[in-house]
Amino acid sequence: MTRKLIDSGMVLLDIADNGVGHLTLNRPEAFNGMSVPFLRALYDALMRCHSEPELRALVLRGAGAHFCAGGDIKDFASKGEALPDYLRVATSWLQISVTALMRLNAPVVAAVHGYAAGGGGFGLVCAADLVVAGESAKFLPGATRAGMAPDAGVSVTLPRLIGLRRAMELVLTNPTLSAARAKELGLVNRVVPDEALSEAADQLAGTLAEGAPLALAQSKRLLWDGVGRSVETGLPDEARTVAELSGTADAREGLAAVIERRRPRFTGR
Repeated sequence: MTRKLIDSGMVLLDIADNGVGHLTLNRPEAFNGMSVPFLRALYDALMRCHSEPELRALVLRGAGAHFCAGGDIKDFASKGEALPDYLRVATSWLQISVTALMRLNAPVVAAVHGYAAGGGGFGLVCAADLVVAGESAKFLPGATRAGMAPDAGVSVTLPRLIGLRRAMELVLTNPTLSAARAKELGLVNRVVPDEALSEAADQLAGTLAEGAPLALAQSKRLLWDGVGRSVETGLPDEARTVAELSGTADAREGLAAVIERRRPRFTGR
């Protein structure tokens, strides 16, 4: 059974009984292009995710033909000379939304079909924890093609995901990457037939939802924090986190399950 949390508007949200949520970008008529109202709706939906204790994994997807085509170019062009002020607002909402995605305790699986382009689509892919792509999906940084610079944290996340030289080439030359090439580079975890995308993403999210939520949340935090810090600052935090987790009921259950050769039953305590 699925519970509808946000059932109308530019971003939809639901959560199933197994703890798997679905956050759907819902501007198919604009290829899920990002405007300020859209970004506010995205942030509100992510904040709702943060307030749902039953959420154990989240699938991020797009309605219509594409995952997300990036910024809403027509919306941007309509602002004329006021565009810089408008983009300051848009970028602020985008950045806090990406941060909310990375800081969500539940692991995030991006299910990508069609295009994932620009700071919006490409940036959300870089900010997801795991990425499953349909075999016909395309990935395009796109910012410099439009006379812009990367946003949505891409200038930080992309070099860490694929290395500085490769990131520099993608950002400066804007090739359109196939799903297979994106997987080779390390942007995508799995490539599946287009018709199997939804099922594959849900299966992966379902597997994550069965995991120990406290351990997954802390592991995710450590890995994202590691993107921007040194080993010297990261190792003490890692050790402290491991010690704290060892005192949880889930850790005791996990050890018992290994010893008894059975599936663990995690409760998030």
